[in-house]
Amino acid sequence: MLAKTWAQRQTFPASIGYAASGGSIWGKMMNIGEKQIPHNGAKVALFVGDKLVSILRDDIAGIPYPNLWDLPGGGREGPETPFETVARELREELGLQLPRAAVHWESTFPANHVPDAWVAFFVARLPAAEVSNIVLGDEGQRWALFALEAFISLPNRVPSYGRRLRAWQAHTGGFDGLIT
Repeated sequence: MLAKTWAQRQTFPASIGYAASGGSIWGKMMNIGEKQIPHNGAKVALFVGDKLVSILRDDIAGIPYPNLWDLPGGGREGPETPFETVARELREELGLQLPRAAVHWESTFPANHVPDAWVAFFVARLPAAEVSNIVLGDEGQRWALFALEAFISLPNRVPSYGRRLRAWQAHTGGFDGLIT
């Protein structure tokens, strides 16, 4: 599956001027207009078995998307690659290790809060038994597992994830047994 994944890399459409340097988001920089810009952050749609894990964001004024269901991930620290960012954030937020081989799809999207910035978006899958290793970190109210369609249908989730997950489905067909 990993060989197929490498061929499924996505970049921003040329019409909006984004292109991954070297053709891959595994690198650190993206050309936006005349500038090379590192990724702003990374998120992962992480399936544990056939369920998507999500974190209910804290209900605090001043943070993006308070009290909405979010996916694991966050901002880049230092010279991290997108994968290093998402793997670190997953460890911090849910106590899980993300091997590169667990990534089934990767893409890039404009950042929601920073003009001319980009974020990486991964779809990954861990065995169902990993649910017993989930430990909520110091951000978020709680975590939960959702069927994919149930998550996409949530009225209180971060809005951009529906489009991103639909892009993954359209490009790959999703995981066997998950997409109806």
